[in-house]
Amino acid sequence: MMMNKYLILPLFSVALLWSSCSSVYMPNVPNTPMLSEKGELSAGVHISPKGNASINGAYAVSNHFGVLFSGSYMKNERTSKDFRHKLVEVGGGYIDTFGPDNNRIIEIYAGYGGGSADRNFREFDDHNVLTSNIQEEVTFTKTFIQVNYSSKKNSYLKLFGNRYALNYGTAIRISHVGMDTFLINNIGQPKEDNIFIEPVFFTRMRLSDAVQLQYTSSGNFGLRDNKFMTAGNSIFTIGAVVNLGGKKSPSK
Repeated sequence: MMMNKYLILPLFSVALLWSSCSSVYMPNVPNTPMLSEKGELSAGVHISPKGNASINGAYAVSNHFGVLFSGSYMKNERTSKDFRHKLVEVGGGYIDTFGPDNNRIIEIYAGYGGGSADRNFREFDDHNVLTSNIQEEVTFTKTFIQVNYSSKKNSYLKLFGNRYALNYGTAIRISHVGMDTFLINNIGQPKEDNIFIEPVFFTRMRLSDAVQLQYTSSGNFGLRDNKFMTAGNSIFTIGAVVNLGGKKSPSK
């Protein structure tokens, strides 16, 4: 069944998440607003187990054109390693609905963004005295193209005696991320860039006509073999999405 397929597919990304290598780039949750007609507004908030928080917003300017805004922030401090990451991006593109009930949605977006990353690696001796500290500071710019396919056709899940409508979607995002500056202990380093390919899967559980819970997972593959700007981070998040306006899913 399709429902079981989309519930099982994210397990692949969970394995990637826990086995991933370290990278100075932490991808945000791709914006998958499911815009269906002029005037529809979408907003979402997502969080990963690593503490990477993403916000997404989108608006349908017309029946076939939508605009996007996304941002993410992460601050993870530990004794031996700190990692802080910020990213903001904007975009726009084509939207359309199709199918017998016009409940399938195709979205094609392109966008631009930028951000920064700071990492500290510390080592201590047996007496817990700091012996070394490596600080990495990166600023970067990003361009991307993304194709979303989703459906407002419902499947249903029975949970704790209640019946919840489920929607599914998938996306493919191709991003070019390049360093603008790269310092290690305040000394300039050779800059790296990479092209990332991210297949994305998401499931939405409808709580009301406007509010849905969203589970998102993805892989992350880099086309270049780098040391720092690598494809070491994939996506696994839980979040909430609000859609105001647009074509509604039929209730059964």
